[in-house]
Amino acid sequence: MKFLEIVAQAAVVLTEGAVIERLRRDPSVSLDPDILHANFVYDAAGRERLGALYRQYLDIGRTAGLPLVLCTPTWRANPDRVQAAGTRSLDEVNREGVWFVRSLQGEYGMYAEQVFIGGLMGCRGDAYRAAEALPAQEAAVFHAPQVGALADGGVDFLIGATLPAFSEALGMARAMSDCGLPYILSFVLRPDGVLLDGTPLEKAVAEIDDAVLPPPAFYMANCVHPDAFRSALRVAVQRAPKVQHRVIGLQGNTSERPPEALEQLPVLEGMDPDGFAEAMAGVRTEFGTRVLGGCCGTDDRHIAALARRMTQI
Repeated sequence: MKFLEIVAQAAVVLTEGAVIERLRRDPSVSLDPDILHANFVYDAAGRERLGALYRQYLDIGRTAGLPLVLCTPTWRANPDRVQAAGTRSLDEVNREGVWFVRSLQGEYGMYAEQVFIGGLMGCRGDAYRAAEALPAQEAAVFHAPQVGALADGGVDFLIGATLPAFSEALGMARAMSDCGLPYILSFVLRPDGVLLDGTPLEKAVAEIDDAVLPPPAFYMANCVHPDAFRSALRVAVQRAPKVQHRVIGLQGNTSERPPEALEQLPVLEGMDPDGFAEAMAGVRTEFGTRVLGGCCGTDDRHIAALARRMTQI
């Protein structure tokens, strides 16, 4: 079954939990200053460490019998950063990231048919500094090469995640819309219903939907605490009810701190796994949000608790 069919039919689609933030706080590994974990696929130790995290999430999804989204280790593998890393070409880094995750999927027999690979992309600059966002036209040109590399690598869909600003999200959507694959945009939100650049969520969704053909398959939020997401969506839905049917996913943080404050913490704080699962269940109950997983502060325990809780709804 295709990815969008699963999203339309399944009561819940599970996503992975944190990957980069778990690696960042693991003293046994070192992230590349430019492309983070994208180069882990090139040596045995990196593949083992990265594969262990992905397999945790795969095992959870299989045990729960829930469809699962895994994302490629390519969030920072954009043209500027791959060039700065100076090791391999953009095409190679992105395609081999896809192939690595696809190889793990292949280990899971019949359950592999319920696992979907998202080609993960991020903004050019700091994800928590909206002032660094590219203008829309420039963003469309900048992101197009990575879109092409991920699509050629064989992802099931594309996802632009941790997006702080409307302008770059619009440009990224324009680049993604040309590849023939479904694509998703995932914003960082404030509790008052705006992106980090101050754009109201419902305005960003409506204007991208109107400006880009085909529009995103749907929208999400990530790097946002579930309670902050509920607050943001309440505000947005009150102003434009149809936004509830377009923003259907959340990868939640465990901490209520603003997301830009979390990057500086040596140890991530936040809710215990059951508390996280209950908060995410509240989002699911109130808004019907059905693509659910974790971001900063989450690990396999949080995703396992979430999966258990979702099977009870």
